[in-house]
Amino acid sequence: MDLLDDTVPGIGTYEDFNTIDWVREKSKDRDRHREITNKSKQSTVALLFSISDAFSGWLLMLFIGLMSGALAGGIDIAAHWMTDLKEGVCLNGFWFNHEHCCWASNETTFQERDKCPQWKSWAELMVGVSEGPGLYVLNYFMYMCWALLFAFLTVILVRAFAPYACGSGIPEIKTILSGFIIRGYLGKWTLIIKTITLVLAVSSGLSLGKEGPLVHVACCCANILCHFFTKYRRNEAKRREVLSAASAVGVSVAFGAPIGGVLFSLEEVSYYFPLKTLWRSFFAALVAAFTLRSINPFGNSRLVLFYVEFHTPWHLLELIPFVLLGIFGGLWGNTCLGHYPVLEVVVVTLLTAFLAFPIEYTRMSSSELISELFNDCGLLDSSKLCGYTSNSGSASGSVNATAANGLGARLAGPDLYTAMWQLALALLLKMIFTVVTFGMKVPSGLFIPSMAVGAIAGRLLGVCMEQLAIRHHEGDIFRGWCSPGADCITPGLYAMVGAAACLGGVTRMTVSLVVIMFELTGGLEYIVPLMAAAMTSKWVADALGRESIYEAHIRLNGYPFLEAKEEFRHKTLATDVMRPRRGDPLLSVLTESGMTVEEVERLITDTTYSGFPVVISQQSPRLVGFVLRRDLVISLENARRNQEGVVSMSPILFTECDPPMSPSAPPAVKLHSILDLSPFTVTVHTPMEIVVDIFRKLGLRQCLVIQNGRLLGIITKKDILKHMAQMANRDPDSILFN
Repeated sequence: MDLLDDTVPGIGTYEDFNTIDWVREKSKDRDRHREITNKSKQSTVALLFSISDAFSGWLLMLFIGLMSGALAGGIDIAAHWMTDLKEGVCLNGFWFNHEHCCWASNETTFQERDKCPQWKSWAELMVGVSEGPGLYVLNYFMYMCWALLFAFLTVILVRAFAPYACGSGIPEIKTILSGFIIRGYLGKWTLIIKTITLVLAVSSGLSLGKEGPLVHVACCCANILCHFFTKYRRNEAKRREVLSAASAVGVSVAFGAPIGGVLFSLEEVSYYFPLKTLWRSFFAALVAAFTLRSINPFGNSRLVLFYVEFHTPWHLLELIPFVLLGIFGGLWGNTCLGHYPVLEVVVVTLLTAFLAFPIEYTRMSSSELISELFNDCGLLDSSKLCGYTSNSGSASGSVNATAANGLGARLAGPDLYTAMWQLALALLLKMIFTVVTFGMKVPSGLFIPSMAVGAIAGRLLGVCMEQLAIRHHEGDIFRGWCSPGADCITPGLYAMVGAAACLGGVTRMTVSLVVIMFELTGGLEYIVPLMAAAMTSKWVADALGRESIYEAHIRLNGYPFLEAKEEFRHKTLATDVMRPRRGDPLLSVLTESGMTVEEVERLITDTTYSGFPVVISQQSPRLVGFVLRRDLVISLENARRNQEGVVSMSPILFTECDPPMSPSAPPAVKLHSILDLSPFTVTVHTPMEIVVDIFRKLGLRQCLVIQNGRLLGIITKKDILKHMAQMANRDPDSILFN
């Protein structure tokens, strides 16, 4: 009797913290597709099933886009409302944030568009007065109380219900997409808690963003929806194709950049990205962006809060300060980002709120800050960053000439000088806040804080360049550049380039980063400055350290991830890495016949290996195949439960033909169906450079080392990672692997 004629539940699945077998999963999918194609020629019903099976992938992408877009819209709306809740409440309706509350007010002026009678600060509601030092102190106190409450609720919910909801999630997503199993990381509880606590964490005022965690949220949606489609529920490799598309969806709804999202998934997170995944990722990102646009969370008919358009062309000489911003971004990308325990969340929140409230640019949310910094000052702007004066009465001849030429309107005034020193202080505080916040046990993204740091630095440099050009417009450098009546420099462009440089330095993104920034601004003519800054930041950051922040987190967490970008150039051979080593016990193997149920069960109990090679016999160790531990355990349990007469002395056969047996012998347990007859093999003389490349490109769990057909040893993914760690002078025992 062959127990595996019918599928045994659990066969072909994987345990937690194990790596999937990509080759087997792709083979299973090909066999399934071949069977459906053959049956479709036999009946109309089978043909319709074949069509629905082919269309199911697109239907799944539609659902992922709709669900992710809806969740992102809700998160955006809730985060803006709760952020403003720290400062006051709207009398017309508590559900309105500050901006929406004042939209409907007839008393709002253009110069003071953020002030209206309908919006009351907490001090005004409690005391009833609108001015005085006590009012400031009370608002300060309420700001800190709300921030502490939001942060405390965040860390309690994460700790109690979903520990996997902390962090950005992108390092774990990269590891999962490489084939690693982390049960529950993309589950429904993680999705619910991450969605709620992400709003709370962003609203608390901590230096973190929601854009990175939205990738985790989108992947949770994809994983949950995959369970409704048999093709993706039963195949781990197919599910990872869907998760790659979901990563694109996450960036699409985070930045309103569907094309940039697809490129981000391809460049940064995906391990296996076939052409059909590219098409489906684009479709899902498009649906998600359309859904978010329909919800219109920012109320500006845009997909992002800081959509800007610049109208002044950049000059070739400006590439020099753009490159300087790239160098700053590369240096920022190598700061030591901290890892703090859960107990320090409240302390960090308290310090952040205490230091952030007095400064306008740290009190506002990071997204609002970036929007302010990207802004290209117009005639009606009331921001301090647009505090220019003509100074036409100045005694300086050059200044008078500047005013006469129409350039004096861009000379810095008192408000702009005030904004500059506040921005310089905000830059220092933002850098410190980001370093100590990222890594805490709350949902936290690094995209927006890094962009905020770069945007501040860029705006400061942009204003300096602008004032230098205006005051010396007749010099050799600026002559012919600053024409009368025209703006010479656009400080907002410098802020945008600085934001791209810092984000690129941290994540090492290049192509996808430039496309994301291009989609944010809608200006093709600024691609060259963005490219220059992105490449410079990557070169500088790589010169100081090859790892991005995500790769550093993967290594620190010990995940078994083979980075495709890392080159292996050491002249070692397979025999140097394979096990057993010299002096180790012999390799644990199974024979194709001659072993009993009791012997196999004892071998399983005495070892923790994930699989066993199968050979002809102990005397003739010619390789037959490979069997996974989990499949073996499930098959033996099923045989004892369902096959009549199976006892401890029952023989186990990995062959299709039955060897001669005594009539009184107990029935054999035939396990040929779970045997992989084509395991990947290398010889003892295969260079490890090739072996590492094979593991990366085929996604292998293990390969067997043979010589002239005889089995000599085995190389697992863990052995590869430990060997690479040793070659890089790192601790080889830090790798988390079952």
